[in-house]
Amino acid sequence: MAISGVISALIVGLVIGALGRLVVPGKQRIPIWLTIAIGVVAAIIGTLVANALGVGDTRGVDWIEIIVQVALAAAGVSIAAGVYRRSTR
Repeated sequence: MAISGVISALIVGLVIGALGRLVVPGKQRIPIWLTIAIGVVAAIIGTLVANALGVGDTRGVDWIEIIVQVALAAAGVSIAAGVYRRSTR
């Protein structure tokens, strides 16, 4: 993987992770690196799910793919916030 691919994945992960974090109510006390990691994983899995559903490559903006990615990131942030909170006490 080229360095530009890694940088792109981090940027997409940051955006998807931040959107997922915004969707979840309340304050999540997880570090930014964990938010980025969750966002990258959610973006990859969301793309795979969208492609499996046949909506991964449409003309224009792939809104369904983005919604799936953000929903997965929100779920990941919720789970991580619960686990992280318990492990730091």
